Amino acid sequence: MVKIAIVGCNGKMGYFVADTISKREDCKAVFGVDAFGENKFDFPLFRSFKDVTEIPDVIIDFSNPAVLDDMLEFATANNVPCVICTTGYSVEQVAKIKNAAEKIAIFYSGNMSLGINLLIELAKKATKVLGKEFDIEIVEKHHNLKLDAPSGTALMIADNISETLEEEPQYVYDRHSYRKKRSKNEIGIHSVRGGTIVGEHEVIFAGHDEVVTVTHQAQSKEVFAVGAVNAGVYLANQSAGMYDMSDLLSDKLTD
Repeated sequence: MVKIAIVGCNGKMGYFVADTISKREDCKAVFGVDAFGENKFDFPLFRSFKDVTEIPDVIIDFSNPAVLDDMLEFATANNVPCVICTTGYSVEQVAKIKNAAEKIAIFYSGNMSLGINLLIELAKKATKVLGKEFDIEIVEKHHNLKLDAPSGTALMIADNISETLEEEPQYVYDRHSYRKKRSKNEIGIHSVRGGTIVGEHEVIFAGHDEVVTVTHQAQSKEVFAVGAVNAGVYLANQSAGMYDMSDLLSDKLTD
């Protein structure tokens, strides 16, 4: 039984993580850390890591970049692996995460959905086969409240495809000002914002008289919680180092 601490437990994703854990038999939530909100769970709530009185097997973090220093200090001092799902870190904070991974196991991914990471692996395989002859376009769709465009996941997909290509491509985000035909050495990235779309990502391989597409649709944010809990159970048995969804996928494919 893997004992999990949830950082940011009173946030939307924190609730999804707690609910996901409650439905499983291989793990349990032993406490939460959140500076805001009341405790509505059946496990203890601490306002900061300075108040924590128990050592978990793993930490799952869906909180705020401001929590990072205290969390890493607690984790490294007590040899607790961390699944870091928070976004918006500075370059300096990412460096701190990588430094901490020299002492503890850290799972760090731009998207915790198992499905989206499988899409990336499939897109990379398709690029190896089709990349030289097919044009590659990425379309991402999200709700009308999302602030950034393109999504971090779309860029993560593009970066992984780029690593597969022999020549580094140019990312093109908007063609309305271009008065020229599409070049071969580019990946088009397009954003749609509307309604309550949780998240959709499509990779299009357009060739001569044929089109291949790889698509992922997130129906609810729960899929990210499921991925985070899967990562937590996986990480609890790993040695120090940086891990991501490709490691979890490889583990599942070899089961």
